[in-house]
Formats: sequence, C-alpha cells, structure tokens
Amino acid sequence: MNTIHIGKEIQAVFDETEHSISWFAKKLNFDRTNIYRIFNRKSIDTDLLFRISEIHNFNFFSLYNPNCDK
Repeated sequence: MNTIHIGKEIQAVFDETEHSISWFAKKLNFDRTNIYRIFNRKSIDTDLLFRISEIHNFNFFSLYNPNCDK
C-alpha cells in the first residue's frame, strides 16, 4: 500500500489554482497559519477533507480509493 501524504496532495491541487492562501483560509474559516499546517499533515479529519474537496472541486478521497471518481 502506498502511503499518501494528504497535505502535500492538497497543496499540489491548491498550487494549480490562482487563489491565495488568504482566500483558502477564508473559505475554511481558518487563520492563514492553519493552511500551512494542513499542507504539512500526513493525515486529516474526513470532515475537513470533504470541505477541502468541495472548495477545490477535487475528490481527495479518490487518492485513497482508485475506484472512486475524481
């Protein structure tokens, strides 16, 4: 089983956008520093991952299950 560093995956998708860290933080109702903490996480709460998936219109759960649609 491949280990997924979800924070790096989230950052990679975020980096493809034209949005700022401030924009992302505002969408999550977080402080900017919390966004950098998310990028450093190896694991994440499923509720938070769902919210991030909706914000970026990318199904991060599909990284854990290749049979799941992106």
